[in-house]
Amino acid sequence: MRSAILCRYGELFLKSGNRRRFERTLAENVKRAVADLPGIGIDTPHGRIVAHADAGVVHEACARLERVFGLVSLSVATRVPRDIEAIGNAAVACARAALDAPAPPASFKIESRRSDKRFAMRSPEISAAVGARVVEATGLAVDVHHPALTIGVEVAADTVFVYAGARAAPGGLPVGTAGRGLLLLSGGIDSPVAGWLAAKRGLVQDAVYFHSPPFIGERSKDKVLALGKILAGWQVLRSITVVPFTEAQKQLRDAGPPELAVVLYRRMMMRVADAIGDRLQSDALVTGENLGQVASQTIQNLSAIEGAARRLVLRPLATYDKVETTALARRIGTYETSILPFEDCCSLFVPPHPATAARVADAERTEAKLDVTGLVATAVEASESIPLV
Repeated sequence: MRSAILCRYGELFLKSGNRRRFERTLAENVKRAVADLPGIGIDTPHGRIVAHADAGVVHEACARLERVFGLVSLSVATRVPRDIEAIGNAAVACARAALDAPAPPASFKIESRRSDKRFAMRSPEISAAVGARVVEATGLAVDVHHPALTIGVEVAADTVFVYAGARAAPGGLPVGTAGRGLLLLSGGIDSPVAGWLAAKRGLVQDAVYFHSPPFIGERSKDKVLALGKILAGWQVLRSITVVPFTEAQKQLRDAGPPELAVVLYRRMMMRVADAIGDRLQSDALVTGENLGQVASQTIQNLSAIEGAARRLVLRPLATYDKVETTALARRIGTYETSILPFEDCCSLFVPPHPATAARVADAERTEAKLDVTGLVATAVEASESIPLV
């Protein structure tokens, strides 16, 4: 038996001039999410994307579709003929299934949507007729304001979909509609969440990870790759470029005052990320930096760091506090991996009292002692690109 998974989107309706492009990209992302599942078919009726799936893969298909940016919700539906009797029977079946559940509903309502205006009954008339059938068959009370169960009826051009309830999806814009970004990914809590938020606004991303062996071990690298795979499950990341950063960190540490070390490291990361971004045709850099979360993340320091970048730097978490970021990390599934006790290069050679008001001139004075161009070129040349999809 095949089911239909109704996939709904909302914000795309605002994109009047580019709506078809947004819808086409969303449909492609939906297809990509379930491409390896057997027997999946995708249709795109007006205002909906419908995935047709065999019973054995419906649960897995829904789990994947819940992670597609641009979708706001989805429902598993039954297809029935365009006949009010068939619609009523399907609605009764939905109600009875809900009543057999461990926590049966005490009330319900019918919510109808008539996309095809050729259907003889209007939406309120459909709801009234189908609702009467459910009351007659089950005795459930009607509550149109705060129902415990909502049964949906959607009348399309050649069929009718009947379903109970909806599963939330992340919303936002389809990945691939807002350009390309390069995420500076570490093993912490913040940067994976920043990448997820950037993807929610339509940015397709690759990542760059700075690795400093032997001070930072392979388990830290494995941790970041595991985070990358989790994000790839959300269609956030396509690849991770691993950059050896030990030599650059050591030279920067030895060349400048200790309190400037963090700013100098981050400025070098921006330069290397820009060079990697040239290869990947990235339009912007994305970081997990916050405003004031740690001593080094001040307006002055962030300005000094950004001064080394050639691209736009996006900081999706700039106004988040740690509680908000952690809650989102739990929701998207990165938190448990992020808190594994394996450090990354961001914690290496960090002074006890970092500068909080760094000046670009001071950073440039230190960098002038080094072959910055050569350090960037060496790091990029030794980097390793690891595909995630």
